[in-house]
Amino acid sequence: MSPHEAPAGHAPDPVTAPESLPAAVLWDMDGTLVDTEPHWIAAETSLLGRYGAAWSHEQALALVGSALPDSGRVLAEHVERSTGVVLDAGAVVDELVEAVIAQVRAAVVWRPGALDLLGALGEAGVPCALVTMSYRNLAGTVAAMLPGAFSVVVAGDEVERGKPAPDPYLRAAELLGVDPGDCVVVEDSPTGVASGEAAGAHVLACPHMVPIPAAPGRSRVASLAEVDVAALGRIAAGRPLDTVPVG
Repeated sequence: MSPHEAPAGHAPDPVTAPESLPAAVLWDMDGTLVDTEPHWIAAETSLLGRYGAAWSHEQALALVGSALPDSGRVLAEHVERSTGVVLDAGAVVDELVEAVIAQVRAAVVWRPGALDLLGALGEAGVPCALVTMSYRNLAGTVAAMLPGAFSVVVAGDEVERGKPAPDPYLRAAELLGVDPGDCVVVEDSPTGVASGEAAGAHVLACPHMVPIPAAPGRSRVASLAEVDVAALGRIAAGRPLDTVPVG
């Protein structure tokens, strides 16, 4: 018997047995992979300000993670209530997307730990998907900065129902040919977390601009720099972790 073989009838040593891996990791983009939320807030504030409508930081935070058509409607209705000016919600979204694309092209800011974790997943052979409520033109801009990192990109203008509905993550799992229940979703907003959980995936929340409460089965970390591939494997196996300080 080879010195590396376990005796017949004995399980492998749990210390040396390889960790299981997620079938796939499904990444949110804005606020999770790229720090674009300040760009969205700045674009909203600028657009509304041109019409004389005030827009508070708290109002902006309420839209974090939302589907863009929903955000466009909220903003258009806010301008009409505040000033009487009627705006087309679709045109509002188009302007916001173009403004954020310009900001990303000028200077992209990656979230701490995100690129290292993405690279480690690639080395481990774990497929990744980018699942975002941003439209394809913005999602494609970001994905092109990381060639080969994502096997699939699902954008907000390619699903009938956006987050918090499960459709975006279900679509990503379908395109990858994996069961959502074997995947880990990485998110930064309550809306995105709700979408991942509704899809039946294991969710790792890394709160950024909006707090995410603890919940049974939900994993939370203060930074993706705390996470490695083995940790994602444990999450996918139903062993959640939570390192976010209480209070």
